[in-house]
Amino acid sequence: MDSSKRIPVKLSGDSVLDSEFSNMREKFDSEMRRMEDEMQSFRTQLLSRQDNFFNTSSSMMSTGTGSNTGSSLMASNQSQELSSPLIQDDGDGKTLKLRFDVSQYSPEEIVLKTVDNKLLVHAKHEEKTETKSVYREYNREFLLPNGVNPELIRSSLSKDGVLTVEAPLPMPAITQK
Repeated sequence: MDSSKRIPVKLSGDSVLDSEFSNMREKFDSEMRRMEDEMQSFRTQLLSRQDNFFNTSSSMMSTGTGSNTGSSLMASNQSQELSSPLIQDDGDGKTLKLRFDVSQYSPEEIVLKTVDNKLLVHAKHEEKTETKSVYREYNREFLLPNGVNPELIRSSLSKDGVLTVEAPLPMPAITQK
C-alpha cells in the first residue's frame, strides 16, 4: 500500500489569480465605457451634421421656384461634390482623382471597369506550391458623380503599386447656362 496521504487544497478568497483577473476586468470595463462614450459622441456629431445637411438642402429647395428648384438642388449637390478632397482643379476644369493601393498585385491581376455609375477595382492573386497556398483578393467600389463620362476615365499604375484613376468632371448645370 501507498503510504502517501492526500491533502485537500483550499483556495482562499483572495487568490492571486482572482485579484489579477479582477484588475483586468476592471480595466476592460473601464475601457469599454470610454469607447462607448466616444461612440455616443461620434453618433451625436454625425446626426447633427446629417440634420445640418438636410436642413441646408431643404432650405435650398424651398428658395427655388417652379422648374428651377430641381436645377438649383442639382447645382448645390454638384458644388458639394466639388468640395471633396478627391476633386482637384486642373486648370481646364475639375478632375476626380482616386488612388488605390494594389501593391500586392501584379498589373495582370488588376481589373478596372465601370458598371452603370460605379467604378469597380478588382485584383486577385493566387499562388500555390507544394508547401503553401496564398490567396489575396481586393475589391473596391466607388460611386461616380453624375455626368462622368466613363470613356474619359484614365488610369495609371506606379512602380510602388498605387493605382491612380482620374476622371474629368462635367461643369455644374448653372455655369453651363
